[in-house]
Amino acid sequence: MDWFTGIAIFLTMWWVILFCVLPIGVRSQEESGEVVAGTDPGAPVVANIKQKLIWTTAITSIVWTAFALLLMTGWVSLEHPLGRLMG
Repeated sequence: MDWFTGIAIFLTMWWVILFCVLPIGVRSQEESGEVVAGTDPGAPVVANIKQKLIWTTAITSIVWTAFALLLMTGWVSLEHPLGRLMG
């Protein structure tokens, strides 16, 4: 895997993991009982975006490192995704 492919895979993983992390711990205005006039009741009270971006980067780094190790050991390849599993 060259550096460009590595970065592309990292960014793709980062976005997928971000969308998995975003809904965690979000409380809507309706759930907290603090609906602001003119806003959607489902809007979050506090989104904690900065914390979620940090967690997303940390999780992606771990997942990407595991994936890179699998590529380097030959268990998985980009040409043959099932690697050694197919014989």
